[in-house]
Amino acid sequence: MIDRSRDSLVRLPEVRRRTGLSTPTIYRKMKVGEFPVRIALSANVVAWYESDINRWVSNPLGWQSAA
Repeated sequence: MIDRSRDSLVRLPEVRRRTGLSTPTIYRKMKVGEFPVRIALSANVVAWYESDINRWVSNPLGWQSAA
Protein backbone atom coordinates (compact mmCIF):
# COMPACT_ATOMS: atom_id res chain seq x y z
CA MET A 1 0.00 0.00 0.00
CA ILE A 2 1.19 3.52 -0.82
CA ASP A 3 1.83 5.91 2.07
CA ARG A 4 -0.22 9.00 1.19
CA SER A 5 0.41 10.85 4.48
CA ARG A 6 2.74 13.40 2.85
CA ASP A 7 0.99 13.55 -0.53
CA SER A 8 -0.77 16.79 -1.45
CA LEU A 9 -4.17 16.92 -3.09
CA VAL A 10 -4.64 18.77 -6.37
CA ARG A 11 -8.00 20.19 -7.45
CA LEU A 12 -9.41 20.03 -10.98
CA PRO A 13 -8.24 23.46 -12.25
CA GLU A 14 -4.65 22.59 -11.32
CA VAL A 15 -4.96 19.11 -12.85
CA ARG A 16 -6.19 20.68 -16.10
CA ARG A 17 -3.31 23.18 -16.05
CA ARG A 18 -0.65 20.55 -15.40
CA THR A 19 -1.93 18.01 -17.90
CA GLY A 20 -3.26 20.28 -20.65
CA LEU A 21 -6.41 18.13 -20.76
CA SER A 22 -10.00 19.31 -20.71
CA THR A 23 -12.39 18.21 -17.98
CA PRO A 24 -14.31 15.82 -20.26
CA THR A 25 -11.04 14.23 -21.44
CA ILE A 26 -9.83 13.75 -17.86
CA TYR A 27 -13.06 11.99 -16.87
CA ARG A 28 -13.11 9.92 -20.08
CA LYS A 29 -9.53 8.77 -19.47
CA MET A 30 -10.33 7.95 -15.83
CA LYS A 31 -13.26 5.80 -16.95
CA VAL A 32 -11.04 3.61 -19.15
CA GLY A 33 -8.13 3.49 -16.66
CA GLU A 34 -5.81 5.85 -18.52
CA PHE A 35 -5.73 8.54 -15.84
CA PRO A 36 -5.51 8.57 -12.03
CA VAL A 37 -8.80 8.28 -10.18
CA ARG A 38 -10.19 11.21 -8.24
CA ILE A 39 -10.78 11.34 -4.49
CA ALA A 40 -14.14 12.65 -3.29
CA LEU A 41 -13.57 15.23 -0.56
CA SER A 42 -17.26 16.11 -0.22
CA ALA A 43 -20.44 15.87 -2.28
CA ASN A 44 -19.21 18.49 -4.77
CA VAL A 45 -15.44 18.57 -4.29
CA VAL A 46 -12.92 16.18 -5.81
CA ALA A 47 -9.13 16.12 -5.96
CA TRP A 48 -6.28 13.93 -7.15
CA TYR A 49 -3.12 12.88 -5.35
CA GLU A 50 -0.31 15.10 -6.59
CA SER A 51 2.11 12.18 -6.94
CA ASP A 52 -0.34 10.39 -9.26
CA ILE A 53 -0.68 13.47 -11.44
CA ASN A 54 3.10 13.94 -11.51
CA ARG A 55 3.58 10.30 -12.57
CA TRP A 56 0.95 10.67 -15.29
CA VAL A 57 2.54 13.89 -16.61
CA SER A 58 5.96 12.21 -16.77
CA ASN A 59 4.60 9.30 -18.85
CA PRO A 60 1.02 9.82 -20.11
CA LEU A 61 1.04 6.94 -22.58
CA GLY A 62 2.56 4.42 -20.18
CA TRP A 63 0.76 5.46 -17.00
CA GLN A 64 -0.53 2.71 -14.74
CA SER A 65 -2.06 2.92 -11.31
CA ALA A 66 0.43 2.23 -8.53
CA ALA A 67 -2.29 0.58 -6.41
